[in-house]
Amino acid sequence: MGRVEGKVAFITGAARGQGRSHAIRLAQEGADIIAIDALEPQPNTPVVGATEEDLAETVAQVEALDRRIIAKKADVRSQEQLDAVVAEGIAQFGRLDIVSANAGIAMLPAASQDTSDEDFVDMQNVNLVGVWRTAKAAIPHMIEAGNGGSIVLTSSAAGLQAYSHASSYVAAKHGVVGLMRTLALELAPHMIRVNSIHPTQVDTPMIMNDTIMRLFRPDKENPTLEDFAEASMAMNALPIPWVEPVDISNALLFLASDEARYITGVPLPVDAGAVIK
Repeated sequence: MGRVEGKVAFITGAARGQGRSHAIRLAQEGADIIAIDALEPQPNTPVVGATEEDLAETVAQVEALDRRIIAKKADVRSQEQLDAVVAEGIAQFGRLDIVSANAGIAMLPAASQDTSDEDFVDMQNVNLVGVWRTAKAAIPHMIEAGNGGSIVLTSSAAGLQAYSHASSYVAAKHGVVGLMRTLALELAPHMIRVNSIHPTQVDTPMIMNDTIMRLFRPDKENPTLEDFAEASMAMNALPIPWVEPVDISNALLFLASDEARYITGVPLPVDAGAVIK
């Protein structure tokens, strides 16, 4: 216990899924949390947006661990909103040590030539530009404080390999890797480490929906969870269909902790062997 004791973490997309799991896991190890989520429908995605009730549940679970949390409605498509939340969080908590640029959307499956300009640009604006905006909001404060720190960008196995009918998503997640490596070089003199995490399928609303299930089982009109699990397992080297959010959170915790104090510029797969298969 206490691996990030006394530190403050800024987490985007924190209302549910991986973001909520990250907030809880870091709080369990002593961090206070600055959390945001858009809390509204997102463009061109099969996933229903998180709600105020979802974010309130994240708050309740962090506070149950006797940690402090500021939770706000904010969208990674708005630099102004991100800047305001980060400034408020630092004003209340006095510091910022950890950034989890986690917010993202799923794509509507389509061949590249059938993907609309709107779909492609919206994906980049959330899953790549939103990650850059998140880092941009935090970096000046971290440099000024002089305490070093850890920035972790959420990419995907799709940031390390290609998937058919997902060009907008694959392009964005590959872009996150380039951004991560550049930030790692720029921020190294300030002892701010930057790494990326690359999950395989994770048991969250992003994949647990009819659109994604049909993508994986086009042979089924209404695929069941068991049908989906069978196809999803084929992606991974280990014989599992997906990982749990806490598996990604454990990797984030490691990268945020002093145990990883000299690890920077690394794309870390948490993928059951998907990228080597």
